[in-house]
Amino acid sequence: MSTQNLYLARHGQTALNAEGRLRGLANPPLDHVGVAEAERLAWALADKGAGIVLCSPLDRARRTGEIISQAAGIPLQIDERFNDRDYGPQTGQIKADVETQYGSVDEAPGVEPVHDIIERALPALDSVLDEDTTRDVIIVTHDALIRPLILCIDGRIRATAPTASWNHLRRESGHWSVVAIDQKPAAD
Repeated sequence: MSTQNLYLARHGQTALNAEGRLRGLANPPLDHVGVAEAERLAWALADKGAGIVLCSPLDRARRTGEIISQAAGIPLQIDERFNDRDYGPQTGQIKADVETQYGSVDEAPGVEPVHDIIERALPALDSVLDEDTTRDVIIVTHDALIRPLILCIDGRIRATAPTASWNHLRRESGHWSVVAIDQKPAAD
């Protein structure tokens, strides 16, 4: 079995990110900072040799994916399996307030369990590489998927997944490893 690389990237900033609010399935666009971040991320990933960009259907991930796709000259495909976590009634709430009230976001009522995120997204990582074993892949998604996926692959690593950052994962002989986390291109 061949070695393949997967670049797991987070979208650029939105107004809700800047305010510390839970985004989930809300669909805010990138703000001006987020567009600039996505452009820097695109140039950092353009030379990685990936053959396709997959992204969450939400506008912030889709727009970031479009910018990367254009910079790298590769196709973009939307993939529902990389959609953000559903925060239910907590969507739009300030994260720190939810944590204060319930002890953690995970304990808040109506929030999609981390276990469900892993069951949805981890098999999807294998699936996208199985579909074409000759290409590396870039996936643009959300911190609520990135952090638990990396922790599931290597329980010693706790990624923070800042906006417009990327993580380098490698699959070799069917086994995943984490090569780099929280890589963020410097601002000009």
